[in-house]
Amino acid sequence: MGKLSTHVLNTMQGVPAHGVQIALYRINDEGRRLLRQTLTNHDGRCDEPLLQGPELQQGIYELVFNAGDYFSAIGVQLAEPRFVDQVVLRFGIANPDENYHVPLLVTPWAWSTYRGS
Repeated sequence: MGKLSTHVLNTMQGVPAHGVQIALYRINDEGRRLLRQTLTNHDGRCDEPLLQGPELQQGIYELVFNAGDYFSAIGVQLAEPRFVDQVVLRFGIANPDENYHVPLLVTPWAWSTYRGS
């Protein structure tokens, strides 16, 4: 059985991003359905997988990371409106028996991601 996990790295300062609010949605014909909300821990990770086992199904998902609020909370001076505020990652789960790790590398001006395992 597979699982979905994430973590957030503050690449501006080279540290894990603690306290980032994350929302996970499933996308279907009716729209977007909130599945889970969580915060990153001191290691920039979630304390448990976002989805695992039978919860993880083939389909389209969205992770929304509140990066702008995180940088503001740690004292980074941000322009208004923020250049990077909410980072929305829409991705697909093709095989729910596999592990999907979706990390976010973020600064106030740029972000990137990749599929980990």
